[in-house]
Amino acid sequence: MPVVAAPAEPAEEVRSPFLVALGERVRLLRARQGMTRKAVAQAAEVSERHLANLEYGTGNASILVLLQVAQALHCSLAEMLGDISTSSPEWLLIRELLEHRSEADLHRARITLSEMFGAAGSDHARMSRIALIGLRGAGKSTLGQRLADDLGWPFIELSREIEKFAGCGISEIHNLYGAHAYRRYERRALEEAIQIYPEVVIATPGGLVSDSANFNLMLAHCYTIWLQADPADHMARVTAQGDLRPMAASREAMEDLKRILEGRSAFYSKADLSFDTSKHPLDESFTALRDRVRGDLALPL
Repeated sequence: MPVVAAPAEPAEEVRSPFLVALGERVRLLRARQGMTRKAVAQAAEVSERHLANLEYGTGNASILVLLQVAQALHCSLAEMLGDISTSSPEWLLIRELLEHRSEADLHRARITLSEMFGAAGSDHARMSRIALIGLRGAGKSTLGQRLADDLGWPFIELSREIEKFAGCGISEIHNLYGAHAYRRYERRALEEAIQIYPEVVIATPGGLVSDSANFNLMLAHCYTIWLQADPADHMARVTAQGDLRPMAASREAMEDLKRILEGRSAFYSKADLSFDTSKHPLDESFTALRDRVRGDLALPL
């Protein structure tokens, strides 16, 4: 008689690591609240089976269902998804202390923490390094070089230093290695500039403020100046430098530029000094900037 093969065992379902971790956090939050699965399901207005699938990492719930479950557990959606500030009791207690504080209070807290953990440089050393931040076309390279010449300090463009570390251009870094690798090169270039130059003017890439670790490092060790400009001036200056890419779809490019500026302005505003380069011609802008900087650094005019 022919041998009949035994039926194959059903393959174990491969679960997403993210969904598994999400389910574990839901169970932890439910335990912390002392609620049964049935009670949470009723409060969230979902079936108990649906909630069980979510907790075991086999249910891919919609964002609205996740929001309902978070509300039933008396927590934020960010906490349920794994916000780092919810990862331990100490994080939660610190977050509670800082929640609803004013920007001024949060600023003082950040400075105090930097000093406590040795992340801040000395005031004298910080005031001897000037970092220019802002979007492309703000005047960082032009005004930065002139300011460095006036002070007798070296001038560096951090983008060029990043390319030296990577051995290729900025666009190639992003295309070949990705954004995380770019941020690592940016960090190395900034750290080296701080270590090597006791006095320097640094023109930084416009997106440096998007990385909180790199931005914190710069704020702690550099006197930071936000060079502002009207969006139209940003676009015109970039085009005048020979970069015609923004003109390929000028209307869309201008809208993108405005959105980027809006998204980064809150970070740029953390600079020690904000200076508008759209108000005056280049020579007048430089003279005004020079006087402000020399005044803040207690240097003769």
